[in-house]
Amino acid sequence: MIEVRNLVKRFGLKTILRGLDFSVAPGEFVALLGPNGAGKTTFLRILSSLSRQSLGEVKVAGHSLPNQAAQVRAKLGVVSHLPLLYPDLTAEENLRFYGRMYGIEAIEARITEVLKMVDLENRRKDLVRTFSRGMQQRLAIGRAVIHNPEVMLFDEPYTGLDQDASEMLDDVLRSVAAKGRTVVMTSHDLVRAEELATRFDILSRGVIAASISKSDLAKTNLLAFYKQSLES
Repeated sequence: MIEVRNLVKRFGLKTILRGLDFSVAPGEFVALLGPNGAGKTTFLRILSSLSRQSLGEVKVAGHSLPNQAAQVRAKLGVVSHLPLLYPDLTAEENLRFYGRMYGIEAIEARITEVLKMVDLENRRKDLVRTFSRGMQQRLAIGRAVIHNPEVMLFDEPYTGLDQDASEMLDDVLRSVAAKGRTVVMTSHDLVRAEELATRFDILSRGVIAASISKSDLAKTNLLAFYKQSLES
């Protein structure tokens, strides 16, 4: 579902990604881990067509970036620590706006379905600016899945959330993964990543330094694997 070969990203004289290789099979949930400044957000911005690579090949859902960015966006849902919602619209108005952008048929039924999924149906008529941080993040996930994307990208989605909101987001992420969507999530929370993901990739010095599946992780623990990957 995602194929990346020899990806290089430079900002002026500074090289952030250095010949990175990365692939994700349909239905996998990959936690992309690494220290601050490793290039995780830069990488997700390239996958989401918000930034262009300097060199290398990138394919998402069979479409090449940057030349087929429109086709990629139609297959993609993106959630970051910024909710990307309109605060002076209601929850349902936000979903209706994005749904129409994707040309969704039977949009009203789909809005109701998504609001139920993110547990916001009783707040559908409320302005987003009245929502808590956790509620806004849940609605942001609703925005991202409104068009039934094949691939979901989550960039530090837990940033700024309290414990209750984080647990609600856990449930929504499990629901998203259970529907067979391909998921890539960056996170600094190793405990949460270990609970949710099926594979763990460590991004360090601009490349994937190590990768391990959840089944193989049983022989060690994620924190030990993470530290060893950064030291090697």
